Amino acid sequence: MIRARKRFAQHFLHDPAVIARIVAAVNLAPGDAAVEIGPGRGALTAGLLRAAGRLDAVEIDRDLAALLRARFAAEPGFVLHEIDALTMDWRALASARGARLRLIGNLPYNISTPLLFRLLECAEAISDMHFMLQKELVDRILAVPGSPAYGRLTVMLAPRVRGERVLDVGAGAFQPAPQVRSSVVSLRVIAPPWPIPPRFAEVVAAAFGQRRKTLRNALRRLLTAGQIEALELDPGARAEQLAPRDFARLAQAAATAQPQVPLARPPGAVLH
Repeated sequence: MIRARKRFAQHFLHDPAVIARIVAAVNLAPGDAAVEIGPGRGALTAGLLRAAGRLDAVEIDRDLAALLRARFAAEPGFVLHEIDALTMDWRALASARGARLRLIGNLPYNISTPLLFRLLECAEAISDMHFMLQKELVDRILAVPGSPAYGRLTVMLAPRVRGERVLDVGAGAFQPAPQVRSSVVSLRVIAPPWPIPPRFAEVVAAAFGQRRKTLRNALRRLLTAGQIEALELDPGARAEQLAPRDFARLAQAAATAQPQVPLARPPGAVLH
């Protein structure tokens, strides 16, 4: 039995009831371009492969990759990619499969947010995502303006995905048991409901960089208070009070405004 490695933040799912519910929720059909990220010991893998007929699996741990290669050696539809999901060329995989990808995974919690941002960059190659994540992260993804969980991740995902909580999962479903609660979230990639300006990410990062700051102060290098007011937004408001569409309006205004002092993102800034 291969033990979980702390450096990969591994927690292996082993509860048959939870596994069955996840496979049912994903609802793969034969021919779907199914991809499992971080299959681990293969708890979900067999069910996903059986449903889709072919499954690409992305695993960075060489010992687990060897275990999976041996376990599914007789399955011609099983394709293993021994690579870091953060460096995977998702567009190339979608092109090779001839369809947008359907991603499934029990993601290591230490790479969940960076991976979500990486996947946003190639959203056109993805159909949907079903991920096991830290419950707190799922709360942030699904948060509404004005709630404590609402933040940068919420806003960045808003124009590209529609999210739904599938189920909450207790620590006992994993080996070893994590110190945090978990949830499965379904994220369906959508066409943006409004244009995403080039400076959208920059404005969102600046607005949430220091949550206690008002828009007037947080965006002072991008927009003046008057320019914010011209959008019928309160310069004295804080970022968590704005809807995602408001950030797009601010970003569009920043793109057409007189050049301001360039805003440098603080190193190691924490996502909220």
